[in-house]
Amino acid sequence: MSNPGVEIPPLSLANPFLIASGPPGTNANVIARALREGWGGVVSKTVLLDASRIVNVAPRYARLRFGEDIVGWENIELITDRPLGVWLDEFRRLRDDFPGKTIIASIMEEPSRDAWHEIVERVQATGVDALELNLSCPHGLPEQRMGAAIGQDAELVGRVCGWAMEAARVPVWAKLTPNVTDIRLAADAALGAGCQGVSAINTILSIMGVNLDTLAPEPAVEGHSTPGGYSGQAIRPIALRMVAETAALIRDRYPGRSLSAIGGVERAEHAIEHLLLGATTVQVCTGVMIHGYGLIHDLRRGLDAFMQRHGFSTIDDFRGRALARLTTHADLVRRQAQARAAAASSLREVKPLSSDTQWRAESIVEQSRGLADETLSDSGERHG
Repeated sequence: MSNPGVEIPPLSLANPFLIASGPPGTNANVIARALREGWGGVVSKTVLLDASRIVNVAPRYARLRFGEDIVGWENIELITDRPLGVWLDEFRRLRDDFPGKTIIASIMEEPSRDAWHEIVERVQATGVDALELNLSCPHGLPEQRMGAAIGQDAELVGRVCGWAMEAARVPVWAKLTPNVTDIRLAADAALGAGCQGVSAINTILSIMGVNLDTLAPEPAVEGHSTPGGYSGQAIRPIALRMVAETAALIRDRYPGRSLSAIGGVERAEHAIEHLLLGATTVQVCTGVMIHGYGLIHDLRRGLDAFMQRHGFSTIDDFRGRALARLTTHADLVRRQAQARAAAASSLREVKPLSSDTQWRAESIVEQSRGLADETLSDSGERHG
């Protein structure tokens, strides 16, 4: 489904790093800062037709630390509480002030064809380069039949994306929720409805912890809380898995469509992992809230250094390289059996821990280490 007779132009980016929808894109001033700093584009905080429905509380963040480092971040923040008219004026001003820069508007509505037609038409008329459909906010908005209330129903995802595409004249991405059994179902529905791409993942529904003095979950508002969205470095392994699943779907069924990866990016290495698993672009939100907009310089320097080290001229030279190495457990068994047979034939001694009967209580730590892939340390930094 798409807008009849309308050819939607491809989205062009100066670099693959985008500000993800959230506080770092919460108004024109901060969006302008990000664009001046050199980000490839900015996805705005999510807008909707009637902002009076949005009422935030405070505190609304909770953080998980490992020593001095913030590794996890939970939020119960909602989408924008600023009127759509204000946003439309700001989108127009940003378009005038930053010609050639990429501005993507995140939009949300109830599952109503008329509502989606209206918000798509009004927002794209400002000159934004693309739209990202927020079908994935995990808290607060599902109570109002928005966000994850749509994204967790693949059939509804397809219907809503179809409505958006009926009115769209710019590229449309669907932002997917990780709070599902199989993210590929929603991705398939969105792409099948005509979306040019998908973004994955939004935050993971969580409870950060319980205060042992007050006995209340955190973040606590008047002594009470609600599950919120978990982000930060701690979610990267989950995001990588879902990015890989989505990338494989695109490779096999929707070649040419895009995948914008989100989740746990604070260093260039983190972003490169997403690209190696098939992402087209990489979005950052929590990382900017921790390190600031200047993070883009570290990301770009790190990407350039990685490409020079491997002799890559373009991102396409290595995009998806790691995805091609993902397989099934049955295939791993077959490959290892072949490798061991080859090793035995060359008289190399191989003593693998291959059976559960070989485990010993007195050597559980050493045996566990022997089975670990030591290319990554506990902090996530690669050994040289």
